[in-house]
Amino acid sequence: MKRRVVVTGMGVVTSLSSKVADLWQRILAGESGVHEIRLFDTTEHKVHFGGDIHDWSFGDYMSAKDAKRIDRFTQFAMVAGIDAMRDSGLEIDKIDPFRAGVIVGSGIGGLHEIETQVERLLHKGPDKVSAFTIPKLMLNAASGQLSIEFGLRGPNYAVATACASATNAMGDAFKSIQHDEADLMITGGSEAAITPMGISGFANMRALSERNDAPQQASRPFDRDRDGFVLSEGAGMLVFEELEHAKRRGARIYGEVLGYGASADAGHITQPDGDGLGAARAMKRALEDGELDPSSVGYINAHGTSTLLGDQAETAAIKRVFGDHASQISISSTKSQLGHLLGASGGVELVLTMLAVRDNVVPPTINLDNPDPLCDLDYTPNRARERKLRAAMSNSFGFGGHNASIIVGTLRNGHAA
Repeated sequence: MKRRVVVTGMGVVTSLSSKVADLWQRILAGESGVHEIRLFDTTEHKVHFGGDIHDWSFGDYMSAKDAKRIDRFTQFAMVAGIDAMRDSGLEIDKIDPFRAGVIVGSGIGGLHEIETQVERLLHKGPDKVSAFTIPKLMLNAASGQLSIEFGLRGPNYAVATACASATNAMGDAFKSIQHDEADLMITGGSEAAITPMGISGFANMRALSERNDAPQQASRPFDRDRDGFVLSEGAGMLVFEELEHAKRRGARIYGEVLGYGASADAGHITQPDGDGLGAARAMKRALEDGELDPSSVGYINAHGTSTLLGDQAETAAIKRVFGDHASQISISSTKSQLGHLLGASGGVELVLTMLAVRDNVVPPTINLDNPDPLCDLDYTPNRARERKLRAAMSNSFGFGGHNASIIVGTLRNGHAA
C-alpha cells in the first residue's frame, strides 16, 4: 500500500517577491515581476527584459564567504529551501537523517559560473580559473548544499529535464516517500539563466518575446498576439512529508500530493507534439496514479509559456484528457506574471497551485486580451476568481520532449490545517 504524502513547508525566490505569502497576494492582484534587465547591459541584445532578481540578497541565510563559493542558482535554492524548512516547523535533531533527503531540479545549473570562468580562461589563462568552478557549476550543487545545510542523508540528487525539471524532481520525491525510502524530502527547482549567453541563446532560437517596449505585457499565454516566452530566474522549494510523520509532530498541513505522471514526446528536441499526445499522457498518468476521476480536478496551473505552438498543444492535451469536463476546469498560467523560470518553474507553480487549493481561489492569466481561437478553454483572464477546489494539477513541459504533471488537493478523508 502506497504511503500518503503531504506538503508541510514552502519557500520561493522570484522577481516579484521572495516570500510566499507576499508573492501569493501579488499574484492574486495580477502584478507582474517582469521588467528591464539590470543584471548586465543588454544594449546589443535583441531582448532587453526578463524576470531578473536585480536586487538579490542572500541576507542572513549564509555568510558572504559561503555565498561566494556557490553559484547564483544554488543561492536561490538555499534561500527557498531554508524558508521551506522553517515554514515546516521541522526540528532537525528530532528526525532520522537517513530518512530525509533532497531532490532539486534545474534545467541549466551554474550558467553564471560557466560564463565567468570561460572569460577568465580566455583572457587570463588556465591558471586563473577558480578551484571552485566545478563544484559551483555542477547541476547537483543545489541538492548537495541543502543536504549539507540540514545534515540530510537520505536520497539526494538532481534532475535535469529542461523546463520539466522541478516537477520531475518533485515527482521523484513524492515516490521516494510513497515507497518508504524516506519520510520527508526537500524538493523543487532552481534556475539562474539570465546571463548574456542565456538571453542570446534563447533569443537567437526565436523562443523569447521581443516586446521590448512593453515588458510587463510581453508574457501573454493563450493570447493570439503572443510572440514567445519571457525568461526569468528564481527557485521554488517544498517540504514533502509522509502523512503520519507530519501528524505525529503536529505539523500544519497545506494539502496532499495526490498523483504524478511523466512522459516523453519522442519527437522534436524543442517543439512540442502538436496534438499534445505526450502532455496528455503525463496528465492521464497523474490522474491514474492518484486514482482520481478527471471531474475532481477544478484547476490547472498550465505550463502556458506564451509560445504559439506550446499553448495550442497544451490546450489540445487538456481536451484529450478531460473531454467534456475540460470546459469546466479553471486554467491559468502564472508565467504571465512571473515569466518562465525554466527548470525552477514547476516548483514555484506548485507552491501557487497548493495555495489555490488552500484558499479556494484561482490566480489569473494576465495580458489575455485577445484569446487565440485555438485556445478556447477557460484561462481565467486578467482577474483571480473564487472557486471551491478539491484537486488541482500543475503541468510542466520541457525541451527534449519531457512532460510532467503533478496533482495536489485537500487532505483526503480529513481536512488540511
